[in-house]
Amino acid sequence: MSETFDAIVVGSGFGGSVAACRLAEHGLKVLVLERGRRWSPSDYPRKPSDPWFYSVRHPERRHGWLDIRLFKRMIVAQAAGVGGGSLAYSGVALEAHPSCFTHGWPAELSYAELKPYYDIVAQTMNLQTIPDGQLTQRLKLTQAAAEALGHGDRFSKAPLAMSFSPDWHYGLDAPFDRRHSRSFVNAQGQQQGTCIHLGNCDIGCDVKAKNTLDVTYLPLAEQHGCIVRPLHVVRRMEPIDRGYRLVFDRIVGKELVPGTVSADRVFLAGGSLGTTELLLRARDEHATLPKLSRVLGRHWSPNANVLSMATYADAGQVNQSVGPTISSTVDFADGAHGGHRFVIEDDGFPNLLLNALRAATDDDEENESRHVVHDVFEEALRRDGDARGLMLWLGAGVDAGDGELRLDRHVLPPFRRALELRWAVEHSRPVVEAIMAMHRRMTEVTGGRFRVDPGWQNFGRLLTLHPLGGCRMASSVETGVVDHLGQVFGYPGLHVVDGSIVPVPIGRNPSHTIAALAERIAAQVG
Repeated sequence: MSETFDAIVVGSGFGGSVAACRLAEHGLKVLVLERGRRWSPSDYPRKPSDPWFYSVRHPERRHGWLDIRLFKRMIVAQAAGVGGGSLAYSGVALEAHPSCFTHGWPAELSYAELKPYYDIVAQTMNLQTIPDGQLTQRLKLTQAAAEALGHGDRFSKAPLAMSFSPDWHYGLDAPFDRRHSRSFVNAQGQQQGTCIHLGNCDIGCDVKAKNTLDVTYLPLAEQHGCIVRPLHVVRRMEPIDRGYRLVFDRIVGKELVPGTVSADRVFLAGGSLGTTELLLRARDEHATLPKLSRVLGRHWSPNANVLSMATYADAGQVNQSVGPTISSTVDFADGAHGGHRFVIEDDGFPNLLLNALRAATDDDEENESRHVVHDVFEEALRRDGDARGLMLWLGAGVDAGDGELRLDRHVLPPFRRALELRWAVEHSRPVVEAIMAMHRRMTEVTGGRFRVDPGWQNFGRLLTLHPLGGCRMASSVETGVVDHLGQVFGYPGLHVVDGSIVPVPIGRNPSHTIAALAERIAAQVG
């Protein structure tokens, strides 16, 4: 007989952790099932032989840090582990621009409606901006570019889920030595440290300066009785007399051990790809939820994520891999730049990530993931050599939002129907090109050499860190999958609380919006 809970949350990212926390605070018996492992600084991937990648097809073989999904015109990168996307994001916490809510959302949702929940998330995640005495070279370069182009008023420091000490600065003796990180106990009772600019935000902060979900919302949930079970891959869900039964595989060593668990209510938070795939299988493969909306899988968006590269002869002008990965923005979300709405950010990457990805393994699937990530950066490095002089410009924008996720037959064993993405590149090309054009102008005005992304130039392919949609929030089953409270149409007690419910691309980093939506849902249905 399977265990029974009041609520099961599938996934522990921004939607899942928030929902689990608030439901547990309301007195519910809550279980979180997370496909990835529980990470700690002692086992963050660092060497080529470390567990860098997660395999959707064979999670028992590889359950590492990054899940790289390869589609025809899109690469989707997402984290795997307790804390979900917060593990690998840069800590940037931007609210959606008020104009984002003027179309495509249910009538109950507006910026004013969501603002109180944005504030709750900001307080829980302890948002800060980088201190004036710690400004990175990339931030200074970004500000100089914005001012030279007449957009200085659009530049600002980014709000970061990160902890800083006002006493740290680059002039310290061995400034990156861990002794300069100030240890403290956060509001959730977790031991953390302050930022010493190691540049490893996306692959695990060695001093725990980044306020990830596993040191904020999830500990609070566990203090109220929530149980978090890592390495549990949910495969199937089905209605029962009271609530739903979930069928999962538990990763034990190199084996998968099947099991079941049930609850009165289920909150899906596996992300845009994970949740959408689970529901598509429930409707089209297992036929356990046949009444799911025909809109399921549609209105998918990469949030016009654009990564451009530039090289600078003076490596000190950029000093890549030093400092918080992102610390500033140049915001065009008001549409004043040719009607396109987007944001530009300075970006970075850890050098040790590139070093690790150079090595091949005896696993063909892992090599494919390694090569995809490595090749994004390798062209510029091969030509210009010094990684410190490589500037990454990141962009997020409002694209067409008309992608579609669906199940197709996979060509590789075990020939299980696989998730596929159909994305009409031409519909979103204008905003992507506008972002790249701004990247180019910011590069040239600061004396750099702009590098056209060969993946985009040759194949119309993007790499996105911000997948949105697939389980669109709407006012009816004819136009969406869930209502304004994440309730799945036709299935009482089944909710979705992740980025899949965001009905339109928001053109800014989406984590803050996803968490705010989850706060609102939990407050009203908990």
